[in-house]
Amino acid sequence: MRHAKRFKRMNRPADQRKAALRALTTALLREKQINTTLANAKALVPEVEKMISLARRGDLHARRQVAAFIYDKEVVKDLFSSVAERYKEQNSGFTRVVKNGFRRGDNAPKAIVQLV
Repeated sequence: MRHAKRFKRMNRPADQRKAALRALTTALLREKQINTTLANAKALVPEVEKMISLARRGDLHARRQVAAFIYDKEVVKDLFSSVAERYKEQNSGFTRVVKNGFRRGDNAPKAIVQLV
């Protein structure tokens, strides 16, 4: 049972899980669409939603919080300039997860995560 569990653990220690989510978030915000496993996609969505919400806020503290999480400084600049403008009127639902078959090697379910 996983009653009242807040986040997906992704079968990794906390430091590896955080690094993987940071890398996936950076890649999604840079490329606007990525292919990953379904479990990683479901764990990624709340992180990306939080980053875009902070960018919509647009103040200095939000910029520093995003810069502490995102690996690439150019992605941070792009997030605060173009992505925040794009979602100015939208309150949530910035990402979309589309199932995309199964991975060839281990038959893990794949998904495409994209910015709406």
